[in-house]
Amino acid sequence: MKQYIDEFINYLAVERGLANNTLLAYGRDLAKYERYFEEKNIQEPSHVKRDDITDYMYYEKNEGLSANSICRSLAAIKMFHRFLVRERLVQEDPTHLVETPKLWKRIPGVLTSAEVEAMINAPKGWKWQAVRDRAILELFYASGMRVSELSNLSLENINLDVGYVRCTGKGRKERIVPIGNKAKEAVRKYCETARTKLVKYPMTMELFLSRLGKRISRQSLWSIIKLYARVAGIKKEIKPHTLRHSFATHLLQHGADLRSVQEMLGHSDISTTQIYTHVDKERLKSIHKEFHPRG
Repeated sequence: MKQYIDEFINYLAVERGLANNTLLAYGRDLAKYERYFEEKNIQEPSHVKRDDITDYMYYEKNEGLSANSICRSLAAIKMFHRFLVRERLVQEDPTHLVETPKLWKRIPGVLTSAEVEAMINAPKGWKWQAVRDRAILELFYASGMRVSELSNLSLENINLDVGYVRCTGKGRKERIVPIGNKAKEAVRKYCETARTKLVKYPMTMELFLSRLGKRISRQSLWSIIKLYARVAGIKKEIKPHTLRHSFATHLLQHGADLRSVQEMLGHSDISTTQIYTHVDKERLKSIHKEFHPRG
């Protein structure tokens, strides 16, 4: 089975262009899947039956995995078996009738507009670090990018005259996201002052640089977000995508349509974007009160 899994991961990397972190997650889930069936003396995917997969899901549950983790694992297993059928390596897909456990979608934690404002204003002064970090926070909130997308930005990806950023998301899909005046001003100030001090090599094209003159890492961006949330006195739990979640929620609060938010976030499925509508219950209540005849 290991050989087939390796072929599947290679297919995801080469033909589907999935991100490296996604490939690693699929690889871990399927390696565990393979070990389970090896202990059951089932080494050929064609010998796996529907009941075997159901038993495996119960095994994961007994191992203490959360429902979300089991669903993620099952998604990888389903893709793997569909790949085998499509490549005619096996005749049947044993996952065909295996249902994914129904889960409540967790509403992401978001900041208020005032909290975002306080966080963005937290970097103080004209030193390179404060100027860079202010630009990072402004652009992050203005675009709703993922942390990895922000880390990978190059100078050629941003147009400050027109006011847009081009980022590459999951599956190497590119999208254009507009940015506002405050983000443009902060990034322009960073490029004209702080970035020139950080550049160690003339051909460096990365937008945001570390003190060593290298591309700023996702881990460093995460540390910056946590630092300024703490400086701003925000007591809520902060996660890497908190500003992304806040970006989407605030757009919807101010009347943006769901399809536009989906495009800006880079979601392939609008159901992923719909989770933000649950955050905005107060706005829906106010609309109902204003427009319903008996509101």
